[in-house]
Amino acid sequence: MADLTLYGIPNCDTVKKARAWLAGQGASVVFHDFKKQGVPAERLAAWVQALGWQALVNRQGTTWRKLDPAVQAAVVDAASAMALLREQASAIKRPVVEWPDGRVTVGFDAADWATRLG
Repeated sequence: MADLTLYGIPNCDTVKKARAWLAGQGASVVFHDFKKQGVPAERLAAWVQALGWQALVNRQGTTWRKLDPAVQAAVVDAASAMALLREQASAIKRPVVEWPDGRVTVGFDAADWATRLG
């Protein structure tokens, strides 16, 4: 099976669970660390096109809650969301996964992933 790419932050609990689960399945994974490697602008645009900007903004996370209310209120469309997510990688819902078949998912769902790895 071709490599899948998992994007996230290594100390995120959900990313840790996802990476451990994938390792347990013997999946070939390329990990992209937002903290060290940044948010790839062309990939972010593709994710927004595939999933919608709302799916990528982690409004439950600490980073979002710490933002000034005016900054939060300014996130109203794809362009404003992408600008924020490029600046604040921790505000991206994680993990983002690019599957070998070209599909993109956000978040960890073991049942769905098991089907995808099938």
